[in-house]
Amino acid sequence: MPMFCRHNRLTANCPICSRELQAELRSKAPVGSSRPRTSSKSRGGSAPRRGGVVTKRLARAADDGYRNPLVPGLRATADAERLAAAMAAGTARLEPPGPHPEVAAEPDLEEATWLAFLIALGTDERPSWASGESPGRTAVAYRAWVQRAGSQAQAFGGEPSWTPQRRFSRVFERLALPGFGRAARFELLTTLGAAGRYALEAGELHLAAGEDETTDAAKRLLVSGDKLLLERRARELAEAAAVPLAALDHALAVWATPGDHADLAAEAPAPIRAALSLR
Repeated sequence: MPMFCRHNRLTANCPICSRELQAELRSKAPVGSSRPRTSSKSRGGSAPRRGGVVTKRLARAADDGYRNPLVPGLRATADAERLAAAMAAGTARLEPPGPHPEVAAEPDLEEATWLAFLIALGTDERPSWASGESPGRTAVAYRAWVQRAGSQAQAFGGEPSWTPQRRFSRVFERLALPGFGRAARFELLTTLGAAGRYALEAGELHLAAGEDETTDAAKRLLVSGDKLLLERRARELAEAAAVPLAALDHALAVWATPGDHADLAAEAPAPIRAALSLR
């Protein structure tokens, strides 16, 4: 039954007595009960909520006073050295025959293009293009896209008047297939361009929030959440270091990944070290 207080009101509705009742209950509660308990799942075992903002914590060296306007997010020389090595490795992988020599070695252009797609897709299944087989729904969507163009050569070649950078951007946009994200599309076009199969050159990173390590690293290094500003700062960094944007794409992904990498052992060329203010 409802309880009436001394003010002839329901206790829960009385601004005076309700506060007194709450204070009394708190004083009788066991010590520590007011602090919410955190389960092991909430500390990292559960998946992030759908639609929430997920922030990745990247390993960073101790601040030693390093500052550079081209990479305003860096605060440690060790991080700059690691970025320099990653940029050098990214540049080296673009030299002929490119990051995947088998694509350059395949004599048939249609088979070579299909092979590059399967490598970028990350599948272990390697049916030939001529077989008509498609390992997964992304490959099915890719074949349908090619069929509309007439052939892979026509799909990737586009208009003869296109510059290599425009061709890269236009085909990148058209390759927005189910299960084929930014990193895979970028790698496919980079591989085909480096192998000399098509005139393709990245003119921007085509950053996509929340998709891959390259975007996460760019936001941290270049200190912006604005896509246009990130793209401009990325171009300025690549130009100052005299490296292709495709090399910077790979470098950012490698730099953002915790752990050691074999391709970070080489000494960075002088332009890269100068751009990053490294002796």
